[in-house]
Amino acid sequence: MSDVTAESTPRQRLPTPSPSLSQQQFRGRQPPPPGSDPLALGVVIFIAVCFLLVSISAPSSILHQVPEGHVGVYWRGGALLKTITTPGYHLKLPFITQFEPIQVTLQTDQVVNRLNKDFVYETLLNYGVHYDKTWIYDKIHHEINQFCSAHSLQQVYIDMFDQIDETMKEAIQRDCTRYAPGIEIISVRVTKPNIPVSIRRNFELMEEERTKALIAIERQKVAEKEAETQKKIALSEAEKNALVSKILMQQMLTEKDSSKRQQQIDNEMFLARERALADANYYRITKEAEANKLKLTPEYLELRFIESIANNTKIFFGEKVLQSLHTSSSFVYLVSPGLSDRLFFCRFRTSSWIKG
Repeated sequence: MSDVTAESTPRQRLPTPSPSLSQQQFRGRQPPPPGSDPLALGVVIFIAVCFLLVSISAPSSILHQVPEGHVGVYWRGGALLKTITTPGYHLKLPFITQFEPIQVTLQTDQVVNRLNKDFVYETLLNYGVHYDKTWIYDKIHHEINQFCSAHSLQQVYIDMFDQIDETMKEAIQRDCTRYAPGIEIISVRVTKPNIPVSIRRNFELMEEERTKALIAIERQKVAEKEAETQKKIALSEAEKNALVSKILMQQMLTEKDSSKRQQQIDNEMFLARERALADANYYRITKEAEANKLKLTPEYLELRFIESIANNTKIFFGEKVLQSLHTSSSFVYLVSPGLSDRLFFCRFRTSSWIKG
């Protein structure tokens, strides 16, 4: 309640002296908070960006990049380090460690070559960053000089030019395998040597003649091949015709043999049939003869006689024999006197005269 009473009845305050103008100005100037000055902030940012750019772009910077197809090698104090980095961003000590990218993919120059990753340290330790100059480019000129000094211009320019690339490759690879095994020689491309115009023209003419000769040889080979092909075709056709003729002949012989066998069978059948007919006829005649033999009895003969008389149209009876008789009958029957009980007959030709 005292607080409330006090508030309800205010006290009397003594008047205070008003401050001067200088004091008021001093009180209005307060120190700025840190970071509120834009000029200082811009200076700091500029210094930081410059430091970052220098760190990235300078050879002795902290951050560096190894491009694709390369490896990173480092030197510290002039000594080659065994550290080998792969493509990408890496860090190193600035101004102390030096960096160099080394290509490990195909180098498509006059001599196509490649450095093996596993031999990068050994190769650079022995021959430096420019190892290819020592074992490839200087070596190729030396080998070409050796080859040209050992062969004539005709051989180098025409006869053996197609063998130079392979010869150079084998020579360089042989020495690299012996002294720098990390270097692989893929191929060598050697161009035609420069020679005087007159000599070059002569060699070009020789090359043209050589080309014509090769073309003629190839044409001859083609002609021989065609002739051989035609010969094979003719032989094949002849063999086919011979085979067809053989088959037809065999077929004809087979048909003839079949016909012969058929004829033999027919002959055998005909002989068997004729033999059977002959045997049957013989048997019939034999049986008829036996039957006729059995028929030759007086009674049968008399019966046949009576039947013969009955079949004739003219019969003469009398006591005297006729003096002459002309008749067209085939048979004339005579009756002798005194033999009336016997009849005799004779057979005469038609229109013949019979005298008694």
